[in-house]
Amino acid sequence: MTGVAATTRATEIVLPGAVAPDGLRVRVRDLPAPARGQVVLRMEASGVSFAEQQMRLGKYYDQPPFPFVPGYDVVGTVVATGPGVDRALQGGRYAAVTKVGDWASHLVLDAADLVAVPAGVDPAAAETVLVNGVTAWQMLHRSARVPKGGTVVVLGANGGVGSTLVQLARHAGIDVIGTASPRHHDAVQQLGARPVDYRDPALYERIRALAPDGVDAVFDHVGGPGLKQSWALLRRGGTLVNYGSASTKGEDGGAIGPMLALFGRLYAWNYLPNGRSATFYNLWAGKRNITAFRARMNDDLTRLLRLVADGVLTPQIAARFPLDRAGEALALAESRTVLGKVVIVAQEDQP
Repeated sequence: MTGVAATTRATEIVLPGAVAPDGLRVRVRDLPAPARGQVVLRMEASGVSFAEQQMRLGKYYDQPPFPFVPGYDVVGTVVATGPGVDRALQGGRYAAVTKVGDWASHLVLDAADLVAVPAGVDPAAAETVLVNGVTAWQMLHRSARVPKGGTVVVLGANGGVGSTLVQLARHAGIDVIGTASPRHHDAVQQLGARPVDYRDPALYERIRALAPDGVDAVFDHVGGPGLKQSWALLRRGGTLVNYGSASTKGEDGGAIGPMLALFGRLYAWNYLPNGRSATFYNLWAGKRNITAFRARMNDDLTRLLRLVADGVLTPQIAARFPLDRAGEALALAESRTVLGKVVIVAQEDQP
């Protein structure tokens, strides 16, 4: 290992239990030296996704037990390399999607999970297209396989995933109807979608008026009773892609019951004789074949970061907060008042 001492002092944000956003804790600890195949990454940007919001309540499927360090994705600079890792990585800027552990000034990662960030791309800009971008890309092009000229519905088109999904769909020549609050309609329209008020009691009737022949795909992170309405929007051959259950966020109980009910409904719909399909998107599906999983992740993230570098994707950064204000960042993200993604950045005094 080179570049730092055998141990690195790391500041971490800890989620101690099902607490309010201001209940997050800060701890400082010594990281171990990177083992074979690992690196130490100095965090420059991480983000607040819906996953962390669910984890805060203990309602994210397959989250680790409390306490733990949240943070689904990260951009940073490699400051040390372990045995078996090319030392040329040191000093380079890389991105990774990890599910947890990234709300920290420094972290130890497997070098095989790193994806190079193109020169000139701001770390916060790159951060917006990691978990959000790969989710949007894979749902559009791997799950739904929407053809050029098709029409899709994006629920929450102002959010981190939604705003990226709108841009990717438009880039692929796909028409987009996007739901959002009226305050975000101008911005959603600028991204290329036809906006509809998500609080309108006649929401689904308004969507049908815009696409009377049905749509090729609906991307639904809400779940709950509205899922049936999303299913009904599809034309023959269309696909409902669900990737969350935001409607159950405030309900009592754990995550497993609602998710099992959701899976059961999606599974059953696939057996109806109407030519439509339903699926649950899971970014981590296929990870048992870690080599193929990493190759797919690297390919998709590299493509997304290049689209940012080329100006095709415009990162939607709602706000930036230093690491020690992660609780405020989480509270803002949960307010549902922002366009794009809330980003956590390195503190000015971070070495």
